[in-house]
Amino acid sequence: MPIKLPSSLPAFDVLTREGVMVMAEDAAEHQDIRPLKIGLLNLMPKKIQTENQFARLIGATPLQIDLHLIRMSEHQTRNTAAEHMAEFYHPFQEVKDQKFDGLIITGAPIEHLPFEEVSYWEELKEVMEWTQTNVHSTFGVCWGGMAMINHFHGVKKHILGAKTFGCFRQKNMDPASPYLRGFSDDCYIPVSRWTEMREDEIRAAGLKTLLGSDDTGPCLVEDRAHRALYIFNHFEYDSGTLKEEYDRDIANGTPINVPLNYYPDDDPRATPQNRWRSHAHLLYGNWISEIYLTTPYDQTLIGTASTDLRR
Repeated sequence: MPIKLPSSLPAFDVLTREGVMVMAEDAAEHQDIRPLKIGLLNLMPKKIQTENQFARLIGATPLQIDLHLIRMSEHQTRNTAAEHMAEFYHPFQEVKDQKFDGLIITGAPIEHLPFEEVSYWEELKEVMEWTQTNVHSTFGVCWGGMAMINHFHGVKKHILGAKTFGCFRQKNMDPASPYLRGFSDDCYIPVSRWTEMREDEIRAAGLKTLLGSDDTGPCLVEDRAHRALYIFNHFEYDSGTLKEEYDRDIANGTPINVPLNYYPDDDPRATPQNRWRSHAHLLYGNWISEIYLTTPYDQTLIGTASTDLRR
């Protein structure tokens, strides 16, 4: 089954060219099936790039996905055209009475700020509490995952002395997890952050790390009690995303190391290697499958059923 998108959204043409099954809204309405309603709370400055990345992953499953783009109500982006935001995005305050099968909260380039100093922190706290009554399963990504684990469990983020940047090996620490179905014993994932979460503090909060690295710490954490997953790295990245970050910093004169394990022989003149695409599709496909298996058919019951995703 395809992902349902407005035909005028840039991702519609991008994914169609890539062979991802995409269905226009008017065609989807004639199918006698309930699609999974997935929200994307997009906190990244490059909105369109982020839309494409996540739509590509959640649209590759056999299920029909109804994707809704959400923004913080008062925060105004400076990197995406106002016309695009007005046409495709809804402020959180306009959708908070709705129920969602799934919600993705993206990262944001504000790691250096304490959570409380983020301009939209109070509304984001409202969003996170709202997920417990109106969302069946939430996926917090990078800063979004750090914000959620801090809000619900008080786990702190720690500033690193240098940016962790590159593709790093992650160990499969729970092969029986339904979210890691089909995963190898290890995999590589892009990492680009100035902060970290620590395994001992995550364990002390009673949470389980599913993927982790000796070099970069916890990667994927399950929070059953809050029907959530937290991932601190970037399976959604395109092949060239780390290169774009590296080239940008070089052009700006910002000190930056060559991203490790990304270019052949760590040579930035070479074409980057994508070492994570298959596991990215596995993880997000498994997340969508778990939502399908466990979400109530009657959407009004979302948030009222058992908090156990494997009920």
